Amino acid sequence: MLTLTEIAEEPRILTYRMNLRDGAEFVLRPLTHADTERLAGFLRGLSAESRRFSTFDGYDLAAARELCAAIARYDKLRLVLEESASGGIAGLFEFSLAITAGDIARYRAAGVRVTETTDCRFGPTLADAYQGRGVGTVAFPSLTEVVRRLGRTRIILWGGVLADNVRAIRFYEKNGFQHVGSFTGPDGSRSLDMILDLP
Repeated sequence: MLTLTEIAEEPRILTYRMNLRDGAEFVLRPLTHADTERLAGFLRGLSAESRRFSTFDGYDLAAARELCAAIARYDKLRLVLEESASGGIAGLFEFSLAITAGDIARYRAAGVRVTETTDCRFGPTLADAYQGRGVGTVAFPSLTEVVRRLGRTRIILWGGVLADNVRAIRFYEKNGFQHVGSFTGPDGSRSLDMILDLP
């Protein structure tokens, strides 16, 4: 089982190469301190709609610096999807090895017991230009391999998925996630909890 410290010290152990059907080449790898500027560009480039569906505290250089400063310091693992041709960041995939009290309570109410020994939280964000191109589907087998290497066997959605995020829900269903329940957030928006058991 890999630790976050081991991954930070040797990011190549979780580096994967992949190709889209249109021939575009990508590298999926852990976020590094050297990514700050490019990550800021990725965050700034997200549309208002993409920002509504994401979980970031900010969308500028300060936010990028915070994310990079957090590498191996907390319970989070962040991977970037880098386009080989441009070197630009096309996506950011976040995993949290901590399960919140709110997650535990919501899933328990639905008859599912989640724990930090078996489960992790997952939150993906793709740059607008790469949405709907099959990028997430191509990357997903490598992402589940990352989860296994972290010693987890199930994935839950980080904060659920907004009920009106139809494209994301389709993606999760296509990749085997099961609906667990729904809840209303502090702002009145409805979200769905979904879970994936890894084979």
